[in-house]
Amino acid sequence: MGSGKSTIGRLLSNELKLEFVDTDRVIEERAGANIPWIFDVEGEEGFRAREETVIDQVTDQDNIVLATGGGVVLRENNRKVLRERGFVIYLHASVDQQVERTARDKNRPLLQTENPRARLEELIRIRDPLYRQTADFVMRTDRRHPRAVIGEIIKVLRKNRILGSNESVVESR
Repeated sequence: MGSGKSTIGRLLSNELKLEFVDTDRVIEERAGANIPWIFDVEGEEGFRAREETVIDQVTDQDNIVLATGGGVVLRENNRKVLRERGFVIYLHASVDQQVERTARDKNRPLLQTENPRARLEELIRIRDPLYRQTADFVMRTDRRHPRAVIGEIIKVLRKNRILGSNESVVESR
């Protein structure tokens, strides 16, 4: 949470002229309700089941930039599908950065607690090894301008032959 997945994903998709897919938005559209409502009514398990279905379906598409929810790695099948069907970049942010970026966001059910920092620390302790197991590349996003992150991502994609050398260039600032 708060690593920049949606922001960076949207900007990267624009730069590469690819479709941007945010799994949380897809889940909300299909449910006709927001994520906090889904958590309230179905619990985290119900949300994760919806998420797994969406991951399986959207990763069958070609030429997309996909932003997933932060807990997507909790299910082994999601990790497997992501690894097999795409190039996975883990946008890593420190807990300090996550606290700062999510402080006023009420659309994050797991952070609606008296101590969001402690909750973020717990989540990263559980999820970080799973993110690293799934990722083809890990990129820190702390205190970095999204354009700089996108420029670095494009270099990584070229180096890994995901993008050709003549495709889209982003100016890093």
